[in-house]
Amino acid sequence: MPAKRSARIHRPTPANLARLARVLAGGGLVAAPTETVYGLAADALNAKACRGIFRAKGRPANDPLIVHVASLAQARGLAEFDAAALSIAKVFWPGPLTLVLPKKPGVPAIVTSGLPSVAVRMPVHRLFRQLIRLSGRPLAAPSANPFGYVSPTTAAHVQAGLGSRIGHILDGGACKIGVESTILDLRYPRRPVLLRPGAVSREALQAVLGRRIAFAGNTISPAHRAAPAPGMLSRHYSPRTPVSLTRKLTRAAINRIPADEAVLLLEKPAYPTGANIFWLTSTGRLEQAAQRLFAMLRKLDDGRWRGIHAETLSGRSSLAVAVNDRLARAAAKK
Repeated sequence: MPAKRSARIHRPTPANLARLARVLAGGGLVAAPTETVYGLAADALNAKACRGIFRAKGRPANDPLIVHVASLAQARGLAEFDAAALSIAKVFWPGPLTLVLPKKPGVPAIVTSGLPSVAVRMPVHRLFRQLIRLSGRPLAAPSANPFGYVSPTTAAHVQAGLGSRIGHILDGGACKIGVESTILDLRYPRRPVLLRPGAVSREALQAVLGRRIAFAGNTISPAHRAAPAPGMLSRHYSPRTPVSLTRKLTRAAINRIPADEAVLLLEKPAYPTGANIFWLTSTGRLEQAAQRLFAMLRKLDDGRWRGIHAETLSGRSSLAVAVNDRLARAAAKK
């Protein structure tokens, strides 16, 4: 039996961008970078193409897709924008923010998991926006990895997870932010809800809306129901290796951890460390920690370690909250 062909990785040349845009316009799939993570893109208005996303990822039908647009006009063709939604979009788009809004006719049910709402985002990443413009279509694009596994932040990550299931990957280098977008539910403007934390903080959103935003937490209602947005399962972004969390790992606590279990710290320690000690940042910058989080979880999930002890971040900054959210989901029991 012949071996399965692996996805082709394309450099971001004008000719390749045009070629990949034609693939998307023709109903195909293309993995491409955004500023948050790599997404697996398809024509959002083509139900058959979007079903291909679910098949490639092994994604359940009750987990809706985020639709990416290149302009506010394109977004308004997909969703109902009231004054609150417009005010948020004008401040935070393009950027790492997804809005959940009432959908307009024409958005396939497969994209929204049958719900009367749609999740919409305008990415800032130049290459992804070019694909949207060149294809002439809004692009549905969840993270380009097998469902539930650690999100990809490089083309190599996509190749490792989906290389045998898709045909095309656009290489745009490492993602700048490294964690998925903030998701704000504005279906009921008087009761806005933060569904998923990300680089855009709840405080910044509240300042624009002029009202308090509730936080949905890290679980959803019964598993058979459709969630209003992706990334809301209690267990998600998870390596195969068991993850346990602790608030702060002291040097004494680290010394008690067996040598066959990995330790993931926020910052590089000032003291000598063993071969099982890893860290997210050598500078103390939360931006670097968030950018490296998923790559480091993948590195530690290579079969060498019996477990991963991860240190959660202190503080209430948007990135600290987002990183802790992803770690909590990675550590949740199956």
